[in-house]
Amino acid sequence: MIPFLDLKKINEPYETAFQEKMKAVLDNGWYILGNEVKEFETSFANYCGTKHCIGTGNGFDALVLIFKGYIQLGKLQKGDEVIVPANTYIASILAILQADLIPILVEPKLETYNINPDLISEKITSKTKAILVVHLYGQLAEMSAIHEIAVANYLLVIEDAAQAHGAIRNQKSRISNQKSSVAYSFYPGKNLGTLGDAGAVITNDSDLAEVIRSLRNYGSETKYYNDYIGVNSRLDELQAAFLNVKLPNLDTENQWRRTIARRYLSEIKNDKIIVPNWDLSNNHVFHLFVIRTQNRIDLQDYLHQNGIQTVIHYPVPPHKQKAFSSEASGWNHLSFPITEKIHNEVLSLPISPVLTMDEVSYIVSVLNKY
Repeated sequence: MIPFLDLKKINEPYETAFQEKMKAVLDNGWYILGNEVKEFETSFANYCGTKHCIGTGNGFDALVLIFKGYIQLGKLQKGDEVIVPANTYIASILAILQADLIPILVEPKLETYNINPDLISEKITSKTKAILVVHLYGQLAEMSAIHEIAVANYLLVIEDAAQAHGAIRNQKSRISNQKSSVAYSFYPGKNLGTLGDAGAVITNDSDLAEVIRSLRNYGSETKYYNDYIGVNSRLDELQAAFLNVKLPNLDTENQWRRTIARRYLSEIKNDKIIVPNWDLSNNHVFHLFVIRTQNRIDLQDYLHQNGIQTVIHYPVPPHKQKAFSSEASGWNHLSFPITEKIHNEVLSLPISPVLTMDEVSYIVSVLNKY
């Protein structure tokens, strides 16, 4: 069986370095917000081309802390509306709700699966104060158009880059705009993944960075003195140590993912299968390679019978989840036909830094015979 994602194999080359880092952390005796966290925050900020990186417990908290930070700064208020893609993992929407803000769903483009900028303006009201952009599957959304809309309507732009580590805009920048704030997840299966939960916020907004650093640590900058009602969501020292080992290889591993994607795109020749749209630039890091087909379960069963594991990301769109069935949200009756089509048809093929060219050849051959 070709696994969808072999995390053990992905992390094997780092095993010796991981063990050395574990010993160093143990010998140092400083386990919370120590030198490894500081090193990673500096390195990742430099990698992304931003002033600040604030490590958090996970990617979800990174998003929530951005929203709560803006609330503390008076740039958002509870009850404000936030534009968000209808086609996203539910965590993006839950983060908005966790901050007592109101998500306003907007359909994606079928070609890219990302939010359609042409549909944003019609959803903007006097209560709209921000746009949460999700770079789904690893492909950057159309940020130039989105920022134009944001500037014209005095809206904040927050980016969920949980699947887009290392994606490059305009061949040089890893942040779409100097005023953007971006949340990352380092969940084990991500392009830059730890051995547990971890996340981070990157931003050039020094005021926001200062507030988030406090909020993640019980709202405290000085021990036992609390300026805000905060939470405990600090990047773990050991997970930061693992990230310090893996970060230097991120671009190389992303390039291998693109190499696999190019082969899939050029060699899959089957009218029953729709491959993703990509302009061959570095704006896509292929966290996932997602195809579409009308008979998804049949294709998935066929691939499994031929020794190929696949995953469905995601079978149920957020607005159809039971969590939003109550009269208070009233989302289950809503219709987002493009989002629903995507969620009914998508199937993710294996793609990772350890997938071999022989395995790619076999997967392509099996798909073309379907």
